[in-house]
Amino acid sequence: MHSNPPDLRPDLARARIPDQRRDGQPTIGMVSLGCPKALVDSERILTRLRAEGYAISADYAGADAVIVNTCGFLDSAKAESLDAIGEALAENGRVIVTGCLGAEPEYITGAHPKVLAVTGPHQYESVLDAVHGAVPPSPDPFIDLLPASGVSLTPRHYSYLKISEGCNHKCKFCIIPDMRGRLVSRPAHAVMREAEKLVQAGVQELLVISQDTSAYGVDRKYQTERGHRAHITDLARDLGSLGAWVRLHYVYPYPHVRDLIPLMADGLVLPYLDIPFQHAHPDTLKRMARPAAAARTLDEIAAWRSVCPDITLRSTFIVGYPGETEAEFQTLLDWLDEAQLDRVGAFQYENVKGARANDLPDHVAPEIKQDRFDRFMEKAQKISEAKLAAKVGQRIEVIVDDVDEQGATCRTKADAPEIDGNLFIDDGFDTLKSGDIVSVTVDEAGEYDLWGRL
Repeated sequence: MHSNPPDLRPDLARARIPDQRRDGQPTIGMVSLGCPKALVDSERILTRLRAEGYAISADYAGADAVIVNTCGFLDSAKAESLDAIGEALAENGRVIVTGCLGAEPEYITGAHPKVLAVTGPHQYESVLDAVHGAVPPSPDPFIDLLPASGVSLTPRHYSYLKISEGCNHKCKFCIIPDMRGRLVSRPAHAVMREAEKLVQAGVQELLVISQDTSAYGVDRKYQTERGHRAHITDLARDLGSLGAWVRLHYVYPYPHVRDLIPLMADGLVLPYLDIPFQHAHPDTLKRMARPAAAARTLDEIAAWRSVCPDITLRSTFIVGYPGETEAEFQTLLDWLDEAQLDRVGAFQYENVKGARANDLPDHVAPEIKQDRFDRFMEKAQKISEAKLAAKVGQRIEVIVDDVDEQGATCRTKADAPEIDGNLFIDDGFDTLKSGDIVSVTVDEAGEYDLWGRL
């Protein structure tokens, strides 16, 4: 088994496509790039297609057409999306593009003029129309039945649960509000209905996602409908009543976040907060158009830990932001020493077309960005290594993600799938299966991963 690489990109998700089709059934392939929010969009598209009688293919060769759900957050992600589109065209020839990069259709068609259609993010009906035009549906009413849980691109035991779309913030490095619009929250009762169906279908872990999870419901004025209030604290409490693990992603550190911590201490919600702090120096944060109160953030972190000592804090940071001086970067390193975050990722700043940060003065040279990234990750790695070493000898609960001939790959409550570490069981794993939640004793710790025994 292998451990996770230290530079694992937290914005990358990959679809696991179920391949079940009958002879002659019209078949659509799917390539899903980008964050887990895009993965949810892909699941919704494929669920609709399955209901209309289409089969879903995991490869280009077996498909009548291919949908590429793209990412457009960073220039490197755009390049990756263009590469994926080009590969799909070369292997299949009939390609429909959707997702965040679809907000720039000329950018896509300029590079790949032979794509059949380009639609923007969460434009489900437009995607379906494009599929109908390329590959007409041919459902068999006696065979093609929509499964109760829809189509899932993650293992059966966990699922992403999107609670809102869009964002009201205007961070200078980000174009998500331009691509996905302002915050639009789903009704709380609709979120709960979806969550209940997922748990009934065997999902053991709900991963709550949005662009800004802690702002959930503000656009709906926190209204109550059908017994459920559209507020993140109420929603978290309601989700926690379902009996599954509930993990909160992309939580902006508003003051009311402190109201979530008692729910974690009581076991209703996993003691895990994914908060994008981005930086620690007040001047850098101001140039980002982010709140510039790093000292108060340290106070908040201390308060959270006083209520819930087991809380795991994950965050991402940008190094080499325009105007970042060596002194500002050193402040970030010093802040990291004080904050002692459990899970940390970093990006080297990139210009993104349409972002206001592009026009800032004093862009940092590539070699300096790389040096700062390396120094930042070295410090983060040492903190992670020390924190994991302290877990040796402890008995903890883990969820089993995969079992093969080498052993079982599991996660603790401190680990989100794809972006955090793993716990590996190398002996006595024969009776385990994906989705099991078991108690293990930690025997060994690495930089990002643990090893244990039942």
